[in-house]
Amino acid sequence: MSTTAAGALFVLSLVGALVAVHRPFGDHLHRAVAGTRHSRVERGVYRLVGVDPAAGQTWGVYARGVLAFSAVSILFLYAFQRWQDHLWLSLGRDPVVAHGAWNTAVSFVTNTNWQWYAGESTMGHLVQMAGLAVQNFVSAAVGIAVAVALVRGFARARTGELGNFWVDLTRITMRVLLPVAVVGALVLMAGGVVQNLSGGTDVATLAGGAQTVTGGPVASQEVIKQLGTNGGGFYNANSAHPFENPTPWTNWIEIFLILLIPFSLPRVFGRMVGQTRQGHAIVAVMAVLAIASVTLTNAFELAAGGTVPQAVGAALEGKEVRFDVSNSATFAAATTLTSTGAVNSFHDSYTALGGMMTLGNMMLGEVAPGGVGAGLYGMLVLALITVFVAGLMVGRSPEYVGKRIGSREIRLASLYFLVTPTLVLVGTAAAFATGNHVTALNVGPHGLTEVLYAFTSASNNNGSAFAGITVSTPWWNTALGLCMLLGRFLPIIFVLALAGSLARQRPVPASAGTLPTHRPLFVAMVAGVTVILVALTFLPALALGPLAEGL
Repeated sequence: MSTTAAGALFVLSLVGALVAVHRPFGDHLHRAVAGTRHSRVERGVYRLVGVDPAAGQTWGVYARGVLAFSAVSILFLYAFQRWQDHLWLSLGRDPVVAHGAWNTAVSFVTNTNWQWYAGESTMGHLVQMAGLAVQNFVSAAVGIAVAVALVRGFARARTGELGNFWVDLTRITMRVLLPVAVVGALVLMAGGVVQNLSGGTDVATLAGGAQTVTGGPVASQEVIKQLGTNGGGFYNANSAHPFENPTPWTNWIEIFLILLIPFSLPRVFGRMVGQTRQGHAIVAVMAVLAIASVTLTNAFELAAGGTVPQAVGAALEGKEVRFDVSNSATFAAATTLTSTGAVNSFHDSYTALGGMMTLGNMMLGEVAPGGVGAGLYGMLVLALITVFVAGLMVGRSPEYVGKRIGSREIRLASLYFLVTPTLVLVGTAAAFATGNHVTALNVGPHGLTEVLYAFTSASNNNGSAFAGITVSTPWWNTALGLCMLLGRFLPIIFVLALAGSLARQRPVPASAGTLPTHRPLFVAMVAGVTVILVALTFLPALALGPLAEGL
């Protein structure tokens, strides 16, 4: 079988599996967030933190809960790293430098998991398990909770309440993320992913050469980084390392876990608003954009554009032979279409246009299907913008699932969309203006792409990188930390304010002039608006970077 045919079969099997689980797993997610009964363990958590599970919260109270929980998490994780040498299971690791601890704390709390360091030689077991891995769960749960709050804004009428953040956080973690993570870890261990706390040493071949490292809790961290679309890995080589991703079979499982929750959440949207067709339309938009991206990324990498790939006949630099070109490209597309950021190959070694696709996936806002929760609320914001544009074209007041889209709603949607492009472009310009854009090996268009990729990844809370640029300096750790922080929480505030505005409205009955938002025409419109907005915003930067290099 040819590489192209094998790659196509790999993708088709993933599509089939995701279609098969969309309804049952989506219904499970719906039951987890919409049920009224609380388990004994959940009630114990509520008593521990002093929460009344029956108390509803306005969007402002909900937002303060998100921000307070995240702020405490950042402080705790920062202190954990700074005092690492005094902790049990530290493995003799030194304390993490202040600017690095800040960057890592923000990175994992914002669900970015950008790693400026080599995990196996910087962090001890306790920090990895009780610090970083915990955030892999709860930061993902925060994103899902915010998405559910926005959906409640569409589903509810004449109320200011969006649910209870602490209840949502607890339920999502205990009913969804933990159970699936346990099953996923067992599956990966059966596939050869290691899970140990033996303290034995293994020799791992990493990007910088052979290095002695200490074995650790790899399987559990591997599955939650994929399930929660987190990119942080125990090893610096991430999912390219044979201990984390040993075979093509485990590679398939990891991509499936990356896409499982984001592609199932639109089912929750449809169930909660009482119109499953609306959920089908949203997941269709995600699928159209995702399939286009996977196809183009594979095409560019298999075409092997560039002097060296053409000379040797394949673009294999930076890729694992056990995955080959196609399965590496599919993983790269999946990890940048979501907020995962995990890698099984090095994006900096991709062809110019293949690398541009990974960059463009993040510039879409990671909505196809996006991060856990973040992808859904980002796509719903784009749906609102599309309805507004369509309303302007036909001269009607825009409406979406029974809610009128007025000036307040469109202002909040516009602010949401403008946050990440502003951070990306201002951050890239600041790096060049201050002389922090210099790369070790690459200059010209590729050097620009490396800087642009770093700020795009941080601002969109992705976590992957073009690894040819050194980002472990105080300037880079501070700048990228700020981008991760603002890129996560400013959009969340705007989304929750939008949810509160929608929840207070009276439902608007559909009329003959209402735009049908469950049909293929609307799916095409949302996909088109998404691509056009991104092109208008980022095309000049892309033209100076990967497009110039590719041409």
